[in-house]
Amino acid sequence: MVRRVAGMLAVIGLGIGVGWAQPPAGDVSAGKIVFEKKCRICHGDYGEGNPDVAKKLKAEQKPLWSEEVQKKTDAELRKIITEGTGKMKPPKNVTDADKDNVIQFVRTLKKP
Repeated sequence: MVRRVAGMLAVIGLGIGVGWAQPPAGDVSAGKIVFEKKCRICHGDYGEGNPDVAKKLKAEQKPLWSEEVQKKTDAELRKIITEGTGKMKPPKNVTDADKDNVIQFVRTLKKP
């Protein structure tokens, strides 16, 4: 009897947790606009990277559609946008909403 009650409570707890799941923050269309204004010059039209920028910085750019980038959490991507990483400087004048939007746009990128 105790097992049955514990099992039912576990199932109810899972149901409640799933019901409270929040959709990802951000708007893909708005993110595309921010990406085009703030990110495209270095990351390319499709997130493939700009070879001229990579050469100038003597840095490797991972395509934004690569598994390595796509497996990062939203929090990790937000930190990169906010602080920069390696030789990448953070973009200026990007709001928290802009960051959420760009992250959701980057999630849609596929290898051309």
